[in-house]
Amino acid sequence: MNSKAADRVARRRRRHAHVRKKVWGTAGRPRLVIFRSLRHVEGQLVDDERMETLLGVSTRAPAVQQVILDAGEEAGGKIRESYSAGKVLAERAREAGLEQIVFDRGGYRYHGRVRAFAEGARAGGLRF
Repeated sequence: MNSKAADRVARRRRRHAHVRKKVWGTAGRPRLVIFRSLRHVEGQLVDDERMETLLGVSTRAPAVQQVILDAGEEAGGKIRESYSAGKVLAERAREAGLEQIVFDRGGYRYHGRVRAFAEGARAGGLRF
């Protein structure tokens, strides 16, 4: 990795550590943590007390791709895919009996795909 990319990753990790000082997930109200790569977005619900992942979804998941196709949206829109992934995560969380969460933006700005994922989760019925 070149130094510019390493600096960018290090800055994001510092920001994420700053957010994690305040955000804590429990079994009743898990933490929704976001990871954003260049092409995809992943979201996981984490119980920090037991240190385990309750469920997760990615824009690569077949269920998300099916939602995108069912909605009649054209492929290639990363923001639309993130919104759909948030909705799928919310549906799975509600099936598991979870309705309230805390949001951990993962050191990313609340903008673009991160915001779309959060809005999709809200549209799916999660409250945070």
